Amino acid sequence: MERTISAMIGKGSVNHNIRAFTAKNVDKNRSADNVEFCQEDIKQVYHKLFDEARERYNAKQKRKDRVIDNYYEKIRQGKQEKLFHEVIFQIGNKDDMNAKSEDGLLAKRILTEFMDEFQARNPNLYVFSAYLIWMNKHRICILILYHILQEVSEDLIQGYH
Repeated sequence: MERTISAMIGKGSVNHNIRAFTAKNVDKNRSADNVEFCQEDIKQVYHKLFDEARERYNAKQKRKDRVIDNYYEKIRQGKQEKLFHEVIFQIGNKDDMNAKSEDGLLAKRILTEFMDEFQARNPNLYVFSAYLIWMNKHRICILILYHILQEVSEDLIQGYH
């Protein structure tokens, strides 16, 4: 039997993905079945990825107004770049891979294997949050939040100044 896999770019909401609130398209009864692959605080991720480059950049600055105190806040408040991106992967549809069927369990296994190797296959992305989520009675998908990695350097930081 043939199935499709689809990938969609989402708007991205950390609070939605960790279920700090529940959207209309979520089956609350299935939330206990969600699988957390990874969850890091995005602010801490920014510190881990960019603090060293930010410090090197700041050390070269002659003017106080060019010093960046917090790179996360700089990007959050800016208009040049998103803090993170979201991609959603789903196998089949509500008719052929219904979450409550054997095929839904197969989709869960396939998506779990897919996620287990995702970071290794995508070394230019830093995945900080990933969940296998039962969206409703009919769909199961993986939500992956990531930041696109570039060479972390003063040039990157300077480019956003």
